[in-house]
Amino acid sequence: MTPQEAMQDFDSRYPAMADLRNRAFRRMPKFAFEYLDGGCNEDVNLDKNISDIQRVELEPRYLTPPPAYDISTTLFGEKYNAPFGVAPVGLQGLMWPNSPIILAKAARRHNVPFCLSTVTTASIEQVAEATDGKAWFQLYYPAEDKILFDIMDRAHSNEYKVFVALADVPTFGYRPRDIRNGLAMPPKMTLANILQMFMNPTWAFNSLRFGKPNFNTMEKYMPGKMNLKQLGKFMDDTFNGRLDLEKLKVLRDRWDGKLVVKGIVNEADCDEVIKIGIDGIIVSNHGGRQLDAGQSTIVPLTRLVQQYKNKLTIMMDSGIRSGPDIARTLACGADFTFMGRSFMYGVGALGKRGGNHVMAMMKRQLQQVLEQLGCPNVQELPNYLIRDAGK
Repeated sequence: MTPQEAMQDFDSRYPAMADLRNRAFRRMPKFAFEYLDGGCNEDVNLDKNISDIQRVELEPRYLTPPPAYDISTTLFGEKYNAPFGVAPVGLQGLMWPNSPIILAKAARRHNVPFCLSTVTTASIEQVAEATDGKAWFQLYYPAEDKILFDIMDRAHSNEYKVFVALADVPTFGYRPRDIRNGLAMPPKMTLANILQMFMNPTWAFNSLRFGKPNFNTMEKYMPGKMNLKQLGKFMDDTFNGRLDLEKLKVLRDRWDGKLVVKGIVNEADCDEVIKIGIDGIIVSNHGGRQLDAGQSTIVPLTRLVQQYKNKLTIMMDSGIRSGPDIARTLACGADFTFMGRSFMYGVGALGKRGGNHVMAMMKRQLQQVLEQLGCPNVQELPNYLIRDAGK
């Protein structure tokens, strides 16, 4: 689907991400919107993710003959219609009912990758069906090998193309909004949360329609029905946090497809994953939700590209909100980009139409950047970079 064809999915009332965010704010319960929208501590890194990308500058060339413009790209042998995908996001169904399936179907329609999180509200099998077996899977590493191996077998049998190991959540981020709203571990439902549900009838109706959000991939490993406190303890006991090289070696030995590590932001870690035979990395700081004192993602991306560009595939997420942001990130050397909040704002604002709308909008915005620059395709964008985030 070309950017022009994709425009049939575009709603002209919401042409900017700010429009979608504002409408999602009005349609979602406060606790759900704040879970989506917030970072950690004082949101310093959340804000830097956005502002540092916006510092990147590109140089147009107006007097060259206009080329045929192409935003498609090939990643791990698969041709995608655009150089962006849907990042893994936990608890999507809490933020907007059925949102992982909405976004998985939109990704299939627009031929871009959807990455399923272990801790979101759709299962490996449900997303495989929605994407015709073209999804990626992101793993929170389980404490028990039995669960790990079964999850990997399920992903393999459902034809997941890429397996992503999460490295940037060795501990739960300190998120004041979530603590106030009862969404820290263990979670709790407060009277304020219940009142917020009733004040947002569309969200409430869809929650009734699609059922209470649950960790569907993990459901088969849970010992029967659990209350929120028991669920919190189960999740704490099941996932033991920090990823290390020995765990990555286990994944590399068992997974015969493409293996990616998400959360790499320094040369030392990059050197180690290359030694193991990892196929790619996603430079990420978990959307600014984990370490407020850390760098924005575009800064280490620019540095890592200079040293490792030809040694493995380098992708990035966190802070990307627009087609120009995608272009900036690719110009800094990324092979591909992922967005989480941007797509969730879309479904929060427009429900089942939200994923298609955001994809159409991003494609059109990115196409316009290429046309303005005179850049024939996304692979050529580094040739138009005049200032990266480190300058």
